[in-house]
Amino acid sequence: MKTIANLLISIVVAVWIMAIAIISVQNATPVSLKFLSFQSIQIPVGLVLAFSAAIGVIGIAVLQPLWGLAGSGDNRLEEDAEFFVDDEDF
Repeated sequence: MKTIANLLISIVVAVWIMAIAIISVQNATPVSLKFLSFQSIQIPVGLVLAFSAAIGVIGIAVLQPLWGLAGSGDNRLEEDAEFFVDDEDF
């Protein structure tokens, strides 16, 4: 099962790399990003897409172990399930 997951992840990354390559070749005009009052330098669209994809992959890789730690609090849900009992039992 783990090999299938690794294969699917590799396919998704390969498709993203191909899409970035195709879009960057077709549209090489420089763009600048604006967020609130900040503005970046003008860089090609392909680099913007590559940086965005890399930041997303790294962010998910960093956050994934933290989600595992947060999931350890499932005991509270089991306790709530015991609290709500059908009235027919009484």
